[in-house]
Amino acid sequence: MSSNGASVVDAALRIAEENPGDLLAFVGPTASGKTALAIEVAERIGGEIIGADSVQVYRAFDIGSGKPSADEMRRVRHYLVGVLEPMDPSVASAWAERAAQAVGEIRARGRTPIVCGGSFLWVKALVRGLAPMPGASAEIRAHHRDLVDRAGRGALHDRLRGLDPAIATRLHPNDVVRVSRALEVLELTGRPMSAWQREHGFAETRFPTQLVAIACTSETLTARISARAAHWLATGWIDEVEALLARGFGGARAMSSVGYAQVRSMLAGDLAREDLLPAIVRATRVFARRQRTWLNRERVTWLGLG
Repeated sequence: MSSNGASVVDAALRIAEENPGDLLAFVGPTASGKTALAIEVAERIGGEIIGADSVQVYRAFDIGSGKPSADEMRRVRHYLVGVLEPMDPSVASAWAERAAQAVGEIRARGRTPIVCGGSFLWVKALVRGLAPMPGASAEIRAHHRDLVDRAGRGALHDRLRGLDPAIATRLHPNDVVRVSRALEVLELTGRPMSAWQREHGFAETRFPTQLVAIACTSETLTARISARAAHWLATGWIDEVEALLARGFGGARAMSSVGYAQVRSMLAGDLAREDLLPAIVRATRVFARRQRTWLNRERVTWLGLG
């Protein structure tokens, strides 16, 4: 590890040492080095890692999710990585309950729980809980899927913008799952999701937590994103997506995630092979900016790499 990388590990260890009762959570933009940092710190303090990633949680979505390698999983025990089947639903509230249970189990064995992942809503749900929301409606969701099939993703987002602009401004038009959920809540209850969240306020604190992220310049992060995506493409990512599609998992939620969506478009003939890597890098950079926007609203300790 470089001296700069070592200084980041040392800074993270100091945070853990100075806040022994707090939950340690490594968050931050994709490709910033969260996994490597979490594993290094876990090995040093007797920690075990709870994955907070909405793609890594699925089995078979391995390469393009940046899932910890078999060696990394042997080095440090991981929870909530590869625990759902590809077509299973994943929601923040269900993950948060399983994560809370894992925190208790880890602490009961005298170990240190460490949360690591880029799905910050999930981390927030664990730390502060979520506003009470109605259950899912298969009928409403099917109606939304029909609208997307007929008129495109933008049409669904336009409907949400007209009914709940506060939530719509925080959701990307391509994020069909969350846009559909926001509309579903409104249609089931007559109240916009923004009102439910405003009332809840995320004011509770179930676990005092230290949020830690690695700070990178835009240039450094772009280089890391590009190098990572190129490596994944060279080591079987396209074959992985082909196999998932052949098994009937084209409708899996994770298949619409950043990177997987672009590989699928290439396989469908909608994107030239030579344009695949640039398309993945562009989409990932947009995603990283959205993650940074989320985190700028919170008290995060940023550890600098440059």
